[in-house]
Amino acid sequence: MTLRLLSVTSELHPLIKTGGLADVAGALPLALAAHEVEVRSLLPAYPQVQRALAGVRLRPVHSYKALFGGPARVLAGQHKGHDLLLLDSPSLFGARDGGPYADLAGQDWSDNWRRFAALSAVAADVAAGAIKGWSADVVHAHDWQAALTAAYVRHGRRPELPVVVTIHNLAFQGRFDATAFPELGLPQSAFAVDGVEYYGGVGFLKAGLQYADAVTTVSPSYADEIRTPEGGMGLDGLLRARGDAVLGIVNGIDTREWDPSTDLALASPYSHRALGGRTANRRALEKRFGLKRGRGPIFAVISRLTWQKGIDLILDSIDHLVGLGGRLVVLGSGDGAMENALLGAATRHPGLIGVVTGYDEPLAHLMQAGADAILIPSRFEPCGLTQLYGLRYGTVPVAARTGGLTDTIIDANDAALNAGCATGLLHQPGSGDALRQAITRAINLYAAPAIWQAIRRQGMRADWGWERSSARYAALYTDLVARAATR
Repeated sequence: MTLRLLSVTSELHPLIKTGGLADVAGALPLALAAHEVEVRSLLPAYPQVQRALAGVRLRPVHSYKALFGGPARVLAGQHKGHDLLLLDSPSLFGARDGGPYADLAGQDWSDNWRRFAALSAVAADVAAGAIKGWSADVVHAHDWQAALTAAYVRHGRRPELPVVVTIHNLAFQGRFDATAFPELGLPQSAFAVDGVEYYGGVGFLKAGLQYADAVTTVSPSYADEIRTPEGGMGLDGLLRARGDAVLGIVNGIDTREWDPSTDLALASPYSHRALGGRTANRRALEKRFGLKRGRGPIFAVISRLTWQKGIDLILDSIDHLVGLGGRLVVLGSGDGAMENALLGAATRHPGLIGVVTGYDEPLAHLMQAGADAILIPSRFEPCGLTQLYGLRYGTVPVAARTGGLTDTIIDANDAALNAGCATGLLHQPGSGDALRQAITRAINLYAAPAIWQAIRRQGMRADWGWERSSARYAALYTDLVARAATR
């Protein structure tokens, strides 16, 4: 029997992306098709999304005269295997000078509560059958932007409908002032400790965790970490109280899009059996970043430039890295002071450090193919996709021992090297000394080509596609639907 799933997300690759959420929301629905799960993905019709869908036939399937302050429509269409539903609301998701969540100065849009409450309310309507001929058997809401869907379902026309909420990063919770509550359209009883109320205000993610039938995170280790006071960011008590309803399912990657043997963004294709093509990619990377030729390894950083990602630790380790003969290429954006500090380091070490601010998908692919190692010194990391791309492309991860990094990288200690199973290097999180020791270890291993190539090939042989994880999601959906049928 085919199960009908509504996936609710604020971004979806290749239409719009600010981080790993888009990659997951884009890849998981395609992988679920093999498990007889029919997915429709609901997301905002941002101008960027509409431009990406130029030429795609979009038909209106539902309308609202007044949705949180203005008229809106739900549009349906297909694109690259995705069955899409787009919330077209000009007053909420029309053209703005900035990104999906914030303006050009990085300040959150003041009406974000209204924008993503609308997305969640529409999701509950669609799941309940607002579109003629289709309703959902289960709903999967991603992160705080969609988490309020669970509250709208519980207080809507189909309160028995199973809802899964996935935490991609607990640090982003969608907390707003209590003055927003009267406009949400939820009953007064929902403003309670066992509802949407959170420290006197409204908590979108908190509401989702409270109302969802199941809460998933993007790696088993992160599921454990967020149930501790140190990692729970104020929600650990609720997550512990949810007990077995909270589980970790490690993310996968789209192995068709991320395949060094067919990737059109590369200067030359290669595979774990034939690594020779990496040389051409290394030269292309050096040219793109203005690096001098060198015998030492090229380290890459592809990341949001924030404290969470440990960028300050990288800044404190740059002179150490360069002093040992390494070079560094950086692609990312975020904290302005960190961006400027990285650009300053590139000026201080011309030809040894290259920095590109912003995000460039083809360049990210080239960096994975041309660099030797990728630095990921995150203080916490729910799953991380960058290290999975690195493993796939033979770019050895040098990463903090936390969250999904722990679950996906086998440290190159003596036992793992002797067993031939090492895939990267792990270090204590939050420590500059530990990062510098890991960089030293990586450079020493790189100086032993046979060992380095063995680590590289072992990572490339690992399977981090969606097959196993999508099967676990499909089993979870099926179980929840069966339970709902007995209620």
